[in-house]
Amino acid sequence: MNARLPAVPVADYPAATLPMLHQLTPVFERLPLAEAIARRCVLFRDNAAVDRYIGVIADPLDHKLQRWAEARAGDPVIWHLATAEDLGAWLDKQAAGTRLLAEPEAAESFSAAQAGSDKALSVTQSSAQTSPVVRLLNATLHDALRLGASDVHLESTGQGLDIRYRIDGVLEHIRSVRGADVAPQVISRLKVLAELDIAETRVPQDGRLAVRLGDGQRRIDLRVSIMPSMHGEDGVLRILDKSRLMQGEQALTLEGLGFAADDLHRLRDLVAQPYGMLLASGPTGSGKTTSLYALLSEIHDGREKIITIEDPVEYQLPGVLQIPVNEKKGLTFARGLRSILRHDPDTIMVGEIRDRETAEIAIQSALTGHRVLSTLHANHVFDVFSRFAHMGIDPYLLTSAISGVFAQRLVRNLCPACAQPHVPSRQEIDAFQFSGDGMQHGLKKAVGCESCRGTGYQGRSAIVEILALDDVLRTLIAQRAPLNEIHSAARRLGMRNLREAAIALARNGVTTLEEVRRVTARH
Repeated sequence: MNARLPAVPVADYPAATLPMLHQLTPVFERLPLAEAIARRCVLFRDNAAVDRYIGVIADPLDHKLQRWAEARAGDPVIWHLATAEDLGAWLDKQAAGTRLLAEPEAAESFSAAQAGSDKALSVTQSSAQTSPVVRLLNATLHDALRLGASDVHLESTGQGLDIRYRIDGVLEHIRSVRGADVAPQVISRLKVLAELDIAETRVPQDGRLAVRLGDGQRRIDLRVSIMPSMHGEDGVLRILDKSRLMQGEQALTLEGLGFAADDLHRLRDLVAQPYGMLLASGPTGSGKTTSLYALLSEIHDGREKIITIEDPVEYQLPGVLQIPVNEKKGLTFARGLRSILRHDPDTIMVGEIRDRETAEIAIQSALTGHRVLSTLHANHVFDVFSRFAHMGIDPYLLTSAISGVFAQRLVRNLCPACAQPHVPSRQEIDAFQFSGDGMQHGLKKAVGCESCRGTGYQGRSAIVEILALDDVLRTLIAQRAPLNEIHSAARRLGMRNLREAAIALARNGVTTLEEVRRVTARH
């Protein structure tokens, strides 16, 4: 039972001084930094007992807060008392660990833009660290990066601001901040930091900013999207952590991304071709670019010139020339690709094929002895050819240039600490077409525990359907044969679709049937 202390006299609370706070280890996984700042309450790990926490508050009479924090902890809490100044100073130091770049200039611009507004919160350089808006935004980013979120959603509501993170591909509600002025002030500060128009609230705006973590050595870029809504404006921050997959010698490999052994073999065969185009398809956030980086890492031996053009450069590869698109300065994918061809490349990676001009140059590059890797937004491998047809690309040239296409999705992995065996229902047996071979005995279900924050999942694995073109498929696609004929020919070559790949992971106890249903479509 939790150690609540409503009857303990204030004088009997152990003191928590500022030096003591700096020596303790906070447990932000139980009580996130944003909540700690808002409630002026922190949980620390008790080094004397693994199943106990130290709680620090400034108001010992707020028993409701103590009960709330104890519920978040789940284990007994020994409460300590700190002065409001010491606790505030410690929290500000933690929030400052996630520092927005160009902080002084942005703060001054925000102050100037908001001048004359009685309700505006000043975030000039002298007051930046004490502004509630600054602390809220910094703490939100701190928690998002710690949890491994890919996106942060800041949503204006009639009551204030809702904060949600996309973790392992699924949106999770983190907290709601009440107050009519909170959302516009947070969005305004975000606009200034991303160098957007703070006075424009009626049209969408896009920009970028960066943060540094800890000692400032780790830089993380953020892509910012601002969208008008019924209650004001919403903001979405896409987190582009260039160092995330570069930690450890085996981090950026196909094995590390969770590909099945057969898929690894087929992808390696395709990327080993000395020329031709290899395309990755799928929606935003499906891991296409990361897979292409892994393929580049495997073929990069220093004996070839590899050049990439991306929007933006998401991960840094040593020894590879990486060019960021800058449309404001006239550097588009098409213009950059033309220049790359004069730079004596062997392998070219184009971040995305968006228009006919880029598609034509990429195809000509593949037809003239270059290895070309790129991505395209399409639902499955066969949709890729429809997309090119809509761009007006000649199908004979296209099929001559393409060596293979793979469509990719990411499914959440079961948490190993709480997963339990699952017996499929009759509806699931029919829906997934399980036979009586007993293969479904490896199925598991998500339960939820402390390790996975109650979700039942930890991490993700990639599933792919791979189409390697041969002469028969090239002829069918060039002649625009019916889809069922092309599909039958691909199946004869051993292609399996995304749902079959996901079911294989479920049968091996890696994921669940719920994830298979959520991520893939029935064919």
